[in-house]
Amino acid sequence: MTDWDAGTYHRLSDPQFAWGRKLADKLAPKAGERILDLGCGTGRLTTELAAGFPDVRFVGGDMSHAMLTEARRANPGLAWVRTDGSALPFAAAFDAVFSAATFHWIADHAALFRDVYAALRPGGRLIAQCGGGPNLQRLLDRTHALMDSAEFSRFFDRWRDPWVFAGTPETRADLAAAGFLDVDVSLEPEPTTLPDRAAYTDFISCVCVRHHVDRLPPDERRRFIGALADAAAGDDPPFTLDYWRLGMSARTRGAR
Repeated sequence: MTDWDAGTYHRLSDPQFAWGRKLADKLAPKAGERILDLGCGTGRLTTELAAGFPDVRFVGGDMSHAMLTEARRANPGLAWVRTDGSALPFAAAFDAVFSAATFHWIADHAALFRDVYAALRPGGRLIAQCGGGPNLQRLLDRTHALMDSAEFSRFFDRWRDPWVFAGTPETRADLAAAGFLDVDVSLEPEPTTLPDRAAYTDFISCVCVRHHVDRLPPDERRRFIGALADAAAGDDPPFTLDYWRLGMSARTRGAR
């Protein structure tokens, strides 16, 4: 599987950046803290947070080599670490773990939350948001229908979806099982309308269905994305992605 097209993602990721900014209002960094931005991508938000809170040490972590290369290019002064969210190499290292639009890319949420708990100091906090519940259901129903069609099915043998869109009950249970206290989980719709067909096709190709198009030769890729865009053009409003965001906050045991 190919890595992210980090340069294109950096240019197109305004929705994720906006969600992260909104989530950052709940983070409330304090002077002297050390905070991990888990799934930092190209570091757009990490860089903004570091500039706004110069007395806080931010560390950006991501699995993607391409994303981290872009982050280091844009801001070589910050700490960037390549790390798997379900196998974090940290022990009681952070006062907070912050994550926007990442956890749905990690298959084992139970392992993820155990590792995040271990990475936090006593009284440390988790503030996160990701895709959840019926996230992108309309787009993905159309995508799966195309995958099953006679035209495209040969390209999707042994396909497995690369995401987990968890709901609120299992997320609460996984956080509690990992040891977290004061668990708060919510699920909210965030429909996102792209300005036109070109913006829609660029966005879904880079973000939503990038794993699908990775399997397709160029001509079939254009037809696949074109069919999704044709369907989206008939929505009301057109070219709208049916995003749902799973928000969560919790803290570890001990002093605060």
